[in-house]
Amino acid sequence: MSDTRLGQLPRLASPRIVDLFAGPGGLDVAAHWLGIESVGIEFDSAAIETRIAAQLPTQAGDVRHFGPSDFTGYNVLTGGPPCQTFTVAGHGAGRRALDTVLDLVDKLGAGKLDEVDHQVAQFDDERTGLVLQPLLWALTASTPYEAIVMEQVPAVLPVWEAVAGVLETHGYGVDTGILRTEEFGVPQTRRRAVLIARRGVPSECISLPTPTHMKYQGKGRPSVVDAGVAHWETMGGVLPHLAPFTVVSNYGTGGDARARGRRTSDLPAFTVTGKVSRNKVLLADGTETRFSMNEAGRLQTFPIDYPWSGGDISQQVGNAVPPRLGVHVLSAVLGISEADRDVAISEVEFGWTPSRYSAMAM
Repeated sequence: MSDTRLGQLPRLASPRIVDLFAGPGGLDVAAHWLGIESVGIEFDSAAIETRIAAQLPTQAGDVRHFGPSDFTGYNVLTGGPPCQTFTVAGHGAGRRALDTVLDLVDKLGAGKLDEVDHQVAQFDDERTGLVLQPLLWALTASTPYEAIVMEQVPAVLPVWEAVAGVLETHGYGVDTGILRTEEFGVPQTRRRAVLIARRGVPSECISLPTPTHMKYQGKGRPSVVDAGVAHWETMGGVLPHLAPFTVVSNYGTGGDARARGRRTSDLPAFTVTGKVSRNKVLLADGTETRFSMNEAGRLQTFPIDYPWSGGDISQQVGNAVPPRLGVHVLSAVLGISEADRDVAISEVEFGWTPSRYSAMAM
């Protein structure tokens, strides 16, 4: 690999993705646009209904009840474990258990699986231990995965950094960091902790994707413009049938729960959460509405006609990985060129075409 340069990985031949905690299909949509076969493991019945409606290959069930031997032939592992115990909006069980989780990462690296199982069973919230599942799969696969992607809320970055150290001892080059979605063309300010790893490549040759758009600095604050970097995308740009409008957030701002944040449609959206349906949308004619679930999904960069189904669609939308960000991350770790990446991103304009996906995955 002496000819491998930073940001120019050799393209991985014939990638096939197994996606843990696949949700309603954010990374699957990204894979579809890139022409890559994927299968998602998902427990939530509502998200499964959306996946079925979208004709996404799906294994229903608990990730903990499966393992790499159930998905032979898949050479790329991705996983975004449930974030509720780590997110600031949650009860914080994961954040309180962070030191224990980091210790368990080290024990997994040392092969002490029984000790890990015992300690995970002691967590106040069993979901906290799910953050370890992608590493467990990576370390127990009889045929090592060629590439690995993990994503979660920013509070999980220390876990991904610890996981990176373990993966490096197993022959992977790794990079970790916080990605801002608006810097990748998502019309929304959202931050995610991401890990990418590629087997047989030194870490100095691995790099998270480079931003293609400006960072949103806040209303009224000047944005720094770099050469070759586009302006951030706006809510009105992806929802022109509503613009102009103002969004009144369900959440407080500036430490005051009563002071609801506001953003106009010429700005990126607030982070789309499972409570997105509670945001007020004030239209130019003085009337008030709410985002439809397809409109909320569009703020996450799903196609406007994505077939959201099942219950609690608002939560499904809020939990999903923005597909456009997924394209950037997968392209970075799989060695996909910028030209092919941009062609894939343009697929959103054609709407969702499950028949094409089904034919590709056969």
